[in-house]
Amino acid sequence: MLDILVRQANLPDGRGPLDIAIQGDKIVSIAAHIEAEAREEIDASGRLVCPPFVDPHFHMDATLSLGSPRLNQSGTLLEGIALWGELKPLLTPQAVMERALRYCDLAVSQGLLAIRSHVDICDDRLTAVEALIEVRKQVAPYIDLQLVAFPQDGLYRSPNAEDNLLRALDMGVDVVGGIPHFERTMADGARSVTRLCEIAADRDLMLDLHCDESDDPLSRHVETLAAEATRLGIGSRVVASHVTAMHSYDNYYATKLIPLIAESGMHIVPNPLINITLQGRSDTYPRRRGLTRVPELRAAGVNVAFGQDCTMDPWYSLGSADMLEVAHMAVHAVPMTSREAMEWTFTSVTQNGAAAMGLPDPTLRPGGPANLVVLQARDPIEAVRLKATRLAVIKRGKILSRTAPRLATLTLPGRPQMLDPAAYAPVASDPLT
Repeated sequence: MLDILVRQANLPDGRGPLDIAIQGDKIVSIAAHIEAEAREEIDASGRLVCPPFVDPHFHMDATLSLGSPRLNQSGTLLEGIALWGELKPLLTPQAVMERALRYCDLAVSQGLLAIRSHVDICDDRLTAVEALIEVRKQVAPYIDLQLVAFPQDGLYRSPNAEDNLLRALDMGVDVVGGIPHFERTMADGARSVTRLCEIAADRDLMLDLHCDESDDPLSRHVETLAAEATRLGIGSRVVASHVTAMHSYDNYYATKLIPLIAESGMHIVPNPLINITLQGRSDTYPRRRGLTRVPELRAAGVNVAFGQDCTMDPWYSLGSADMLEVAHMAVHAVPMTSREAMEWTFTSVTQNGAAAMGLPDPTLRPGGPANLVVLQARDPIEAVRLKATRLAVIKRGKILSRTAPRLATLTLPGRPQMLDPAAYAPVASDPLT
């Protein structure tokens, strides 16, 4: 007797329909037809079944705080940072935990089961650190939550930031963070990159820097990060987040920089929803899109994984823990509209995100963990196009969430009465199929 049997599933690599057998916390078989009984049977009916979604860049200490103590009127990154500075003294562990746990509930319903959250350590009380360490413990059965010790106000610009960062790491925070472009000078920014890389190397930890989140073509800290990662041999566990200044670099410099990033082995995490919203604010027209050079990084072999960054906080008043919304925005904002590129955006919010976080490859396979999501879509492109409903979310062989299919009831004469958005696709004669 199996625990769960998923029937007639399409897999992201194009195989299917296949049956997926789950026993305990493992996938025990994937085959065209599995003759067995199960305590729970899920009929995927030719829909896509994929690994859980991964968000390698988020700010859980600020999430769902929109409007407290006020709204960001300009919509800019700098006002968001100032507003967060007003909110920090008001934080309590209980309030941070309550908002974070509510967000984690939302994440589970969206099939988002691995999150890397930056947590501000420029509050000497380390209130948010204390709260999110407890949240990490509470959600461990269903969400892989990594915490980044993030000096939001600058490692050198903020008094006590380095001491606080080291204290947070001693408390059990997983990843070293930083924000070199927010230091007082470019020299201080470069110095902070070197120091943070050395801390990560000395402690054998991962490193994730907000790097060149700016429209300034002279903000070039990612170059220093690539060089230090190569020097110290830590590139595989280094992430450069945002890297939006790269959209403003001249092409000659970019062609020098991107091979250095590839050589280092580090990962790049753009955040499409936030980057296209916060960047280019000082432009009139033409206005820059604000995203880094994703196709060029991909072509160089760099692992690129998209992040959510914010949900209803001082920087972004929208958001829904939906990594398919993130991929959908990336298709439009980069833009990436080839069939190959659209399918890749799906990978960027699953396997690529896991790689950036240093997690095991989540590809569904016999013997692998029974972590999967059933989507109301037939393939990855359709999932991104529709931001498909998560019909079932499974972690370690346990069903965590179910959502009814999205269906519309029509009352049009002579037309089908039930409309499934996933049923509308190019006809068989269409060359795209």
